[in-house]
Amino acid sequence: MADTQGNKNAKDFSESVPFANNGNYHVKGANHYDWGMKDRLSRIFNPDTGKTVMLAFDHGYFMGPTSGLERLDLLIPRLANYADCLMGTRGAIRSSVPPTFNKAIALRASSGSSVLQDDLSHESMVVDIEDAIKLNASAIAIQTFIGSDGQKETIEELNRAVNLGSRYSIPTLGVVAVGKQMERTTSFFLLATRMLAEFGAQIVKTYYCEEFEKVASACPVPLVVAGGKKLPEKDALTLAYNSIQGGAAGVDMGRNIFQSEYPEEMIQAVGKVVHERFTDKEAFEFYQHLTN
Repeated sequence: MADTQGNKNAKDFSESVPFANNGNYHVKGANHYDWGMKDRLSRIFNPDTGKTVMLAFDHGYFMGPTSGLERLDLLIPRLANYADCLMGTRGAIRSSVPPTFNKAIALRASSGSSVLQDDLSHESMVVDIEDAIKLNASAIAIQTFIGSDGQKETIEELNRAVNLGSRYSIPTLGVVAVGKQMERTTSFFLLATRMLAEFGAQIVKTYYCEEFEKVASACPVPLVVAGGKKLPEKDALTLAYNSIQGGAAGVDMGRNIFQSEYPEEMIQAVGKVVHERFTDKEAFEFYQHLTN
């Protein structure tokens, strides 16, 4: 029986060695998936670059109408063309995302808490897999709270999503949550991202951290880095650049785009980093050129 006694810290992550089991497919760890799963992943991750720019606007499921997301119906049409994948709730998608946009959808499928509570860690899968199919979701997103009070139930819900998603070839996007009292260390993200991948999540959304290269190397599926709280545009582009350089397969940004003074220009600059190998300095100069 496995236990926590006598464990040794991992050391050799071979960060400079490419993932060994990809074949000719552009998504990490997905070479042996079936056709439908690969098709959906190819909608999320650009086949030419293997990367993705996700636009997250699912904040309302626990925060309500936060700044920048007051009018989804006005915001999303302005930004959608520059994103590879839209991450939102079923209510927001059905009401505010025209189906003619033909964009990959990462459907927020877990919920259970609100900002009125101190402990946000108790979530469950609240969207039926049938509804995800009706929405033609390219992935279903489940939040997990490793190391918190809600760890057990959110792990169970993630596994339920993986089981249901595998039945219908819909990838599961496992989201690593970080709360007020939760650490944001390399060792935490090594643990959390690897756990979610081992449970069967085909994509893991996490946060950037020190020694991120180790985290990316140790995770056998693509990592997408969350933007987190609003940063100055230059700093947000540095976050995107460092994430891609560290081995991330993309970014999932929300507040750093829709709370920017120039959201359309900002998401285009992020795309330059992710898909066109711009440095953060080049991307910020591009952003300034657009805004001027």
